[in-house]
Amino acid sequence: MKTRIMYVLKRPGWALILVLMALLALAGPGWYGAQVYSAPPATTPVAPSGPSGPVSSATEIAALQATMETIYEQVNPSVVSIQVVQKETISPEDYPDLFPFFGFPNMPHEFYSRGAGSGIVWDTQGHIVTNNHVVQGADKITVTFWEGSTLSAKVIGTDPDSDMAVIKVEDAPAGLLKPVTLADSTQLKVGQLAVAIGNPFGLQGTMTVGFISSLGRLLPAGSDNPQGGGYTIPDVIQTDAPINPGNSGGALVDYQGRLIGVTTAIVSPVRASASIGFAVPSVIVQKVVPVLITQGKYEHPWLGISGVSLNPDLARAMNLNPSQRGALVVDVVPGGPADKAGLRGSDRELEIDGEKVRVGGDVIVAINGQPVKAFDDVVTYLARFTEVGQSLTLSVLRGGAEQTVQVTLAARPSEQAEEKRTERTPSGPHRGAWLGITGQTMTPELAQAMDLPADQTGVLVVRIQSNGPADRAGLRGSYKPVIINGQRALVGGDVIIAFDGNPVASMEDLLDFLSRTQPGDQAKLTVLRNGEQIDVTVTLGERPVP
Repeated sequence: MKTRIMYVLKRPGWALILVLMALLALAGPGWYGAQVYSAPPATTPVAPSGPSGPVSSATEIAALQATMETIYEQVNPSVVSIQVVQKETISPEDYPDLFPFFGFPNMPHEFYSRGAGSGIVWDTQGHIVTNNHVVQGADKITVTFWEGSTLSAKVIGTDPDSDMAVIKVEDAPAGLLKPVTLADSTQLKVGQLAVAIGNPFGLQGTMTVGFISSLGRLLPAGSDNPQGGGYTIPDVIQTDAPINPGNSGGALVDYQGRLIGVTTAIVSPVRASASIGFAVPSVIVQKVVPVLITQGKYEHPWLGISGVSLNPDLARAMNLNPSQRGALVVDVVPGGPADKAGLRGSDRELEIDGEKVRVGGDVIVAINGQPVKAFDDVVTYLARFTEVGQSLTLSVLRGGAEQTVQVTLAARPSEQAEEKRTERTPSGPHRGAWLGITGQTMTPELAQAMDLPADQTGVLVVRIQSNGPADRAGLRGSYKPVIINGQRALVGGDVIIAFDGNPVASMEDLLDFLSRTQPGDQAKLTVLRNGEQIDVTVTLGERPVP
């Protein structure tokens, strides 16, 4: 069974069983089960030695127990239980076989789904922090405090990209709101004590204990990149303190009872604790929550790239030292900050261990002088240290040479725009030799984007197969993204206009010429490069077996 990352709590979806339960007027789903206790690690602080030697084991246990009791007494009043109700509708069109099977009238049916999560008291004005996925789409929210008081709440602000939300209760009695104390999550170390307090499976005020398992994890966020790649929450804390459904939005605190993170997700094949839990770090919470309270939303600084961490295989493919570290830029979002600054995406494709990857783009090795060893470093730096409108200096490797690029960050887009392509690879049933490119017939729009005459014909080289004939001959692929008729395209590569002196007006022409060749033949390609016409001699190869 494959392990998958899942949110700690998701309200009921459209699963057939839940639909049947709703239609039969049963109560919303409940959560049952016992909380698993994880013993604290040996590195947990214990009582000091006495003048005559180490304190006895019984004294150590008593000191540890007293510490745990103090943490609970301090933090539990700051943690609340959140109940949500959402009205949903299903229609015969959604389940065409269900309605006649049970004899239901052929009309839409309404039902109410219920869910629960946790929250943290932020201030004495009634603001409570939780996860966005706990309250998203809720029609009714109620909050139950540690001593049993229940109040209605409303959503003040949400941020799907950090999975954070702020709700507010009104007219809370004096003394009921006990704000949590925050710690600096950037100072955490693996092995430190971690205590989770929340409402797993609806069991209010449950405390579990573990330690920090890892730091700097990336967690998929609820929003999607407009160009198809998902945004991620950086700096995420991993802990083995048992976290279960219902813990979402609860507190993860240190041994002093200070908030280090908001419990958010688990890795589990069975939707229960597997000792791999995640929390949004306090460094992100401290930045996002105050803005949600005042503005209702948070604008994340955005660079406008997707990429991967450079590894030895990718480095060798780009003729770099295998030990070179950095963030390889794979795609640049058209019109985004990186695009405006001239950052270049990858224009060549190769296969490594059976997987196709793209290479050839800029490699970011530093941001404002801070070293970048992996793509995660870029995401973390943007989240920790930057704001919308801020200018950055990127140190990049381009063609093996280091240079600097100035970029001004923008606000991260929130809407998804599917990437569509109209490229073709000269392969498949065609006979003949192999050139090793992905190309596209020139259009007036492509020509305009490349400052060429609108009637320019030929084949734009979009991508080059690494170590293929075109690559060895020095042909250049496209790297600059543009939006044409609402679709994303890459331009800037060579434009093939002739094959052995014969005009090439379209991709079909190029495929026809290649079909008449054999592996090992040489072909003279006439190309336009940066508006200038040059000839490139290519030794054609044998077409790879799919």
